[in-house]
Amino acid sequence: SVIAMSSGGPWRDWAWPEMRLKGSCASGVSSKMQPPQGVMEDDTALSGIWLHCSRGTGPSGGYTTESQSGRWGCWSGACWCPHGGHLMGFVLRVQAAQPGLLSSEVAATSARFACSNGHVLEGLGSAWGQWNGWSPQCPRAVCGIQVQQEPARGLKRGDTALNDLCLFCS
Repeated sequence: SVIAMSSGGPWRDWAWPEMRLKGSCASGVSSKMQPPQGVMEDDTALSGIWLHCSRGTGPSGGYTTESQSGRWGCWSGACWCPHGGHLMGFVLRVQAAQPGLLSSEVAATSARFACSNGHVLEGLGSAWGQWNGWSPQCPRAVCGIQVQQEPARGLKRGDTALNDLCLFCS
C-alpha cells in the first residue's frame, strides 16, 4: 500500500519509486537541506530524503535508498528509530506559494517521521511554512519512497527542490 498526503508544493514531477531489499524495513532517515541563502538569493530548503533500511533491530548491516534528490544543500547524519523501531508515517512542513515572489518559493521545508515505538524523527529543516497533518500509518513498516521534485530551472528562475512525498508500506 501507499501513504501520501498531497500536501506539498505545486511545482513538481514524480521521481522514480525506490524500494528496500526484501527482508528489511526503513528504520532511519537523513535529509538534504539548503540553509537560507539571504536576501535576493534563491532558497530551496528541503532537497532530498534518504531512507536507512536494515534487517533486524539496529542500523548495522543497513543501506540507504532514495527516490531522487535536488542538487542543493548538504546531507544530515542519520536519525534512527530507537529500540529496534521502524518508520510508520510522516508529516511535511510546507511553505505555501508566495505570489509575486518567484525567487522565494521553497515548497517542502522539513519532514518528520513516526516510528513504530512512538518516537518521532526530524532531520535538518527550516522553520518556514506550516506543518500539515500526519499521513496514515503503515500497517507494518515503511518499505519504499517516492518524491515529487522540481528539476533545476536555471539561474534567476526560482527553484523549489522537494515538493511532496509518498511512502510505500509492507
